[in-house]
Amino acid sequence: MFWPSFNSAIADHGDGQHRAAINTYLALASSVLTTVAISSMSQKTGKLDMVHIQNATLAGGVAMGTAAEFMITPYGSLIVGFCCGVISTFGFLVVTPFLEKYLKLQDTCGIHNLHAVPGMLGGFTGAIVAAAATEGVYGTEGLVRVFDFEGPFADRSVNTQGGFQAAGTCVAIAFGLVGGAIVGLILKIPIWGDPADDNCFDDEVYWEVPEEEETIPPVLEYNHMIHKHQDMMESNFSVEQS
Repeated sequence: MFWPSFNSAIADHGDGQHRAAINTYLALASSVLTTVAISSMSQKTGKLDMVHIQNATLAGGVAMGTAAEFMITPYGSLIVGFCCGVISTFGFLVVTPFLEKYLKLQDTCGIHNLHAVPGMLGGFTGAIVAAAATEGVYGTEGLVRVFDFEGPFADRSVNTQGGFQAAGTCVAIAFGLVGGAIVGLILKIPIWGDPADDNCFDDEVYWEVPEEEETIPPVLEYNHMIHKHQDMMESNFSVEQS
């Protein structure tokens, strides 16, 4: 619900901010519908997988983070959301099990399928839309406001700007790969007191976990008391009759 305002918060006030909110909303709507459809089709019973609904439905908002302010048009936003819904849902269905089985990578929060791949798609989408920008579409004033073609950037063409957008996406990918590899190697150093693999998902290793007590929910307890009272009344009635 808040992703449109999230993407449009730093956009240029006015038309640019309105475009960012609308484009994000349309991309989210498209990714939600696509995710629900693919999630249902992927199950033999037609049921929905909550992992897909909690994650892949947001992929459209992630992808519009770069191009939200651009003149991507409503159908362009819908196409981006559709592609993200497909890619993200199939990521949870195919890529995540593959990474766990063959590379021993556990993406417990779905970062690869929700943020990495849709973010890459959004970055390159922004580069394409930036390279295709024209004064006829944005207007002279709008082109200057959106791409800041003033001061040190006055001689930068839209094609050059598109190249910078693509280069920025590649730099972000490189930082993610290199930074993730470095952090992974540091965490593999056997000095952190890591639990055994069998206990990785056991909270008792690091947390004081209260003992589980068998409690009867209030509604069930109330129903139990009612039935018990009815049984007593019936028993007393039977004794009186006899």
